[in-house]
Amino acid sequence: MPRFQAEPPHPHGTAPGTAVVIVNLGTPEAPTAPALKRYLRQFLSDPRVVEIPRPLWWPILNGIILNVRPKQSAEKYTAVWLPEGSPLRVHTERQAKLLTGRLGERGHHVTVAWAMRYGAPSLADVLSQLKAGGATRILLLPMYPQYAASTTATVVDEACRWLLAQRNQPEMRFIRDFHDDPAYIDALAGTVRAHWLKHGRPAAGDQLIFSFHGLPRRSLDLGDPYHGECLKTGQLLAERLNLASEQYKICFQSRFGKAEWLQPYTAPTLEALARGGTRRVDVICPGFVADCLETLEEIAMEGKTAFLANGGQEYHYIPALNENPSWLAALTALVERHLNGWSTTEIADISASTATAQHAKAHDAGT
Repeated sequence: MPRFQAEPPHPHGTAPGTAVVIVNLGTPEAPTAPALKRYLRQFLSDPRVVEIPRPLWWPILNGIILNVRPKQSAEKYTAVWLPEGSPLRVHTERQAKLLTGRLGERGHHVTVAWAMRYGAPSLADVLSQLKAGGATRILLLPMYPQYAASTTATVVDEACRWLLAQRNQPEMRFIRDFHDDPAYIDALAGTVRAHWLKHGRPAAGDQLIFSFHGLPRRSLDLGDPYHGECLKTGQLLAERLNLASEQYKICFQSRFGKAEWLQPYTAPTLEALARGGTRRVDVICPGFVADCLETLEEIAMEGKTAFLANGGQEYHYIPALNENPSWLAALTALVERHLNGWSTTEIADISASTATAQHAKAHDAGT
């Protein structure tokens, strides 16, 4: 088997091609048990996602989880599946199209593509297509605001595996995180304010919940920065909304298995608030820039059921950023900063500045 992939034709003298790839976690092809089994096998086989030693994990994964969980997960996906496909896929594709338009309006001649870390379209396939299309410079944007080894780093790993198979490697940049990006925080705050305009601002004693995806507590102990970046995002968002400390809580959802995960857990917190007399909660998931199973089923549906069943009176899920114009503006600005020196509009600006400086220097020399 060849060590390197076959190279596409490379005509000499062509201008460098620039591409941006936004990458999200992934999704099954259909809300069915067979499709979920394929997806979960790939996802849960990643050693960054599950750090249990392979000899211990493999019998659990293949003997128990992949025989039980696909059917359960398929039922959950069915509840949120859209006519166009899974919500995560639909929103990610829309975001890529809107980003293409915004960058084009600002004079950037770049190709924008999207990929999934697990499932289709795979990152390797998308990178190969971009290279075949003439991309020699690729900016990779994992759509995780908060860095974690089990999310952002897996995207980098996969991109580097693809690079190892390339004889003629393109330049590549990675955006590590944007958890404290002011425009991202502003976009989140805008969605909350828009929700309050429609439903009224929470009264005294009500709560705004910031629910982030959980990770095993062990990841924090081993030095993963994710927990701290979630807390920073929550703090900045609360400040932007002028919330006092007693008006909001930062929680973590999607716990899996029996090991301790980052706390406090979202579901028990909702139940405890309801039993304690809290009348209303609003829940936003700042770590998800696109709605998906974890937001639409776990938070919007299961969370509401848990809160109301334990005595709560009013429950609201605030949708993810999705195609929100403020978020698209923030995303565009984020990409522009990391394209510095690559995009044609910035090359033109640099050339114009250089020409101006050279003209001024020549003029000074003449006088």
